[in-house]
Amino acid sequence: MTTPALEIQDLKKTYATGTIALKGVSLTVPMGDFFALLGPNGAGKTTIIGIVTSLINKTSGSVKIFGHDIDKEFEKAKTYIGLVGQELNFNPFEKPLDVVVNQGGYYGIPRSIAMPRAKKLLTDLGLGEKMTKPAMTLSGGMKRRLMIARALIHSPRFLILDEPTAGVDVELRRSMWEYLRGITEQGVTILLTTHYLEEAEQLCKHVAIINKGEIAFSGTMQDLLAMHDEKGSAKEGYRGSKLEEVFLNLTSDSADSPQAEK
Repeated sequence: MTTPALEIQDLKKTYATGTIALKGVSLTVPMGDFFALLGPNGAGKTTIIGIVTSLINKTSGSVKIFGHDIDKEFEKAKTYIGLVGQELNFNPFEKPLDVVVNQGGYYGIPRSIAMPRAKKLLTDLGLGEKMTKPAMTLSGGMKRRLMIARALIHSPRFLILDEPTAGVDVELRRSMWEYLRGITEQGVTILLTTHYLEEAEQLCKHVAIINKGEIAFSGTMQDLLAMHDEKGSAKEGYRGSKLEEVFLNLTSDSADSPQAEK
């Protein structure tokens, strides 16, 4: 049996304030998958990502990256991960090339190797002409691409994208997704959180929906869309996409299906 890229078992998190963010989440992301983690604001997505990347301490449960427990083999596990967070967190006065090369240094990549690798990543992501200009001159979409290049400099096998296309125009989003599809075909596993449900529907084979710290659904996108109720949507007047309507049903306070209670 192939080792999953990510395996979470009974993950719980209670913050010092008493807020219970995760209530025993179990989740498996298959190797080589493009996996969507969806949920409303405050559902627990960011907490999961924070724990997986060791930015947040869990209360209990286990997390394994390609079979490596983050508690026992953190240094090994983190080498597999590339993270593109929600916030832009690079020095705007640095050149994109330096931002990416310097990130490689954190992983012990010699400059002689990091430099050509960074140039290729930036060129492939459409930043070839911008790589030696201050990062502050980049558009919002280009800054997002820079963060992807930085996350890929150490050739991670597992790329986590937390709302990567927030504020990015349609054309840049489309070319960004084409690039990311390409790297999944090369074997990189991607975990995506996004509020653009149409992106998740088009890109992802598997999906998990989290609501109030619990998994409301986990399975294939095909199985999730099969839960769509044509009769129910006809009553409401407004017709969203199938995924939007299933998502709202699973995450609304009135959701009372067995799937929503898991």
